[in-house]
Amino acid sequence: MTRHTTHRRARAWLGAGVLLTTGALALTACGSGFNDTPGEGQASGGGTLKLLIGSSGDAETKAVTDAVAAWSEQSGVQAEVQTANDLPQQLSQGFAAGSPPDLFYLAPEALAGYAANGSIAAYGDDLANKDDFYPSLVDNFTVDGKFYCAPKDFSTLALIINTDLWTAAGLTEADVPATWDQLASVAQKLTTDGRVGLAFGAEYQRVGAFMAEAGGGLVTDGTATADSSANVEALDFVKTHLNDGTFAYASDVGAGWGGEAFGTQKAAMVIEGNWITGAMSADYPGVKYQVAELPAGPGGKGTLQFTNCWGMAADSDNQDQARSLVEYLTSTDQQLAFSKAFGPMPSIQSAADAWSAANPDLTAFLSGAEYAQFPPNMAGAADVITDFNAQLESLKTGDPQALLKTAQSNLEAIVK
Repeated sequence: MTRHTTHRRARAWLGAGVLLTTGALALTACGSGFNDTPGEGQASGGGTLKLLIGSSGDAETKAVTDAVAAWSEQSGVQAEVQTANDLPQQLSQGFAAGSPPDLFYLAPEALAGYAANGSIAAYGDDLANKDDFYPSLVDNFTVDGKFYCAPKDFSTLALIINTDLWTAAGLTEADVPATWDQLASVAQKLTTDGRVGLAFGAEYQRVGAFMAEAGGGLVTDGTATADSSANVEALDFVKTHLNDGTFAYASDVGAGWGGEAFGTQKAAMVIEGNWITGAMSADYPGVKYQVAELPAGPGGKGTLQFTNCWGMAADSDNQDQARSLVEYLTSTDQQLAFSKAFGPMPSIQSAADAWSAANPDLTAFLSGAEYAQFPPNMAGAADVITDFNAQLESLKTGDPQALLKTAQSNLEAIVK
């Protein structure tokens, strides 16, 4: 893959929340270590305000750095952005050394572990714009009734269609699939020698969309539901079409992720998030496509959403300044600027109309916010999903019911 494609793949994983694994959660709350004598241009608690981000690439790094610099100039408070090569490891090292960053990217499934050991501050309810965030995103970052941290942006999954291949197969706008049966039909028509109709990653973060469409999910109302009949139906559907050759995992067509399978035209359709737009413009500008909502399954419409928040160290001496910076970074204008720069959708409802006007061909992603599920976010969820993903790789020859029973057992061990 090219560098840009690798970056977009990293963004897909970041969106899926797997960069922060449970290994980063075995932390004890420590002092911030920012004990410089306050002076002009310093944060009131001590020294420069520190931020640690896990960037998807140069565009995101520049956008965040520029935004923080603008806030710093406006506020008079020095602030510094560090881009992590390995976010979990560097965050863990910061806490262990007693000098964590004031603010950092935090995945939903990492939240519970940090909250349990007191490492992070629950500042969400103190935000001036707290009521503007999408409720489902607030739920992502709420533990024991406390809204911990501001969602920085979000992404959903949608159906990406190669319009040239679509037309060549004799399909029209009226054929855009609204149901599973229609999806199977068009996938069959689009499948040729050397090209599959539909591809997606061999992971819950993609296959889980079918589970949602069947009316299932890994956790429902705080209860483990991995082995539900709806989830069995979803995996049976996927398995059937993996075996008839109209669906394929991206890896099975020689691609590192769905965006690469689509860009190289090894797949006529893929299930991906809105990070694919950056990959297409950077690496495959000649491939024409449209974005549609995922087809409804037996349970109705369904998709998955992915997000991260701005975590704040509980022992940071700079919490007032950090909260002010978060309010700036999650404001309407700034989130729209981030969206233009590197692709995510704003996490606040007040930006929806402006985002839709600026991205009329991508509104299917935003429509998904109304019914999207988010991956389990309790402590230990990352390990469960990692194990589930390993099993999904063999779904083509495996037993969906047995696979889901294993996931159910693993979830029951962590769901309280």
